[in-house]
Amino acid sequence: MTPDNTASMGSRIAVFCYGVICYAIFFATFLYLAGFIGNVLVPTSIDGPPRVGMLQGLLTDLGLLGLFAVQHSVMARPAFKRWWTRYVPHAAERSTYVLFTSVALIVMFAFWEPLGGQVWSLEGSVGTNLAWTAFAAGWLLVLIATFLINHFDLFGLRQVWLNLVGKPYTTLRFATPWLYRRVRHPLYVGWLFAFWATPTMTLTHLVFAMALTAYILVAIRYEERDLIAAHGEAYRRYREKVPMLIPRLGRAVRSAGGQPQSV
Repeated sequence: MTPDNTASMGSRIAVFCYGVICYAIFFATFLYLAGFIGNVLVPTSIDGPPRVGMLQGLLTDLGLLGLFAVQHSVMARPAFKRWWTRYVPHAAERSTYVLFTSVALIVMFAFWEPLGGQVWSLEGSVGTNLAWTAFAAGWLLVLIATFLINHFDLFGLRQVWLNLVGKPYTTLRFATPWLYRRVRHPLYVGWLFAFWATPTMTLTHLVFAMALTAYILVAIRYEERDLIAAHGEAYRRYREKVPMLIPRLGRAVRSAGGQPQSV
């Protein structure tokens, strides 16, 4: 991706401001999502008294989760990006993806229907504290994983900044820092902790966690196909040596290509 050197500085500034606004909306949505799943500090959350019948509520929630899954996956595919950037500036493509993801989540917050019911409830302070600790650790892991692979590129800020200063975009080189030496997708491990770690598992929460866990397992297959297309044999070797989500016991070693791996 190269910046449009014929574009005026005003248009570059506009694209940069757009990227910053998209990121700000995303980060606020990310924080709200933590409160939504954890039932803390937000006006609407995943649980609550049912407002509609079970079937209507279930279909509504599955529809909202499906909307998020379709948006998140389709807009991430290379073929869609090639089509989409005929209408959206290349530098703003990732920011637009982040914005649409935020909108899909906001729609879910607004129209989510609690189903009621209880699957489990941990008794005593030890179990409750462990659940909340695992929940918080999941969100922290999500953030750490994004910074390990370049948080600002992942959420579009690097792209709009390079466009602003007139520098070409360069694809990040394949690397496996720290947690990526133990599992291929520590970001998704963090999400799984965030979805499942709760002292009280309601039917609503269970539907949410199961649906998004299934989505993650399917999405990984498509994501890794794209990674192989981008990085070739380096990613194939990485996939052979490093587990997907559950780390193996052992020490980190370096592959023949110099990339840190896990055994």
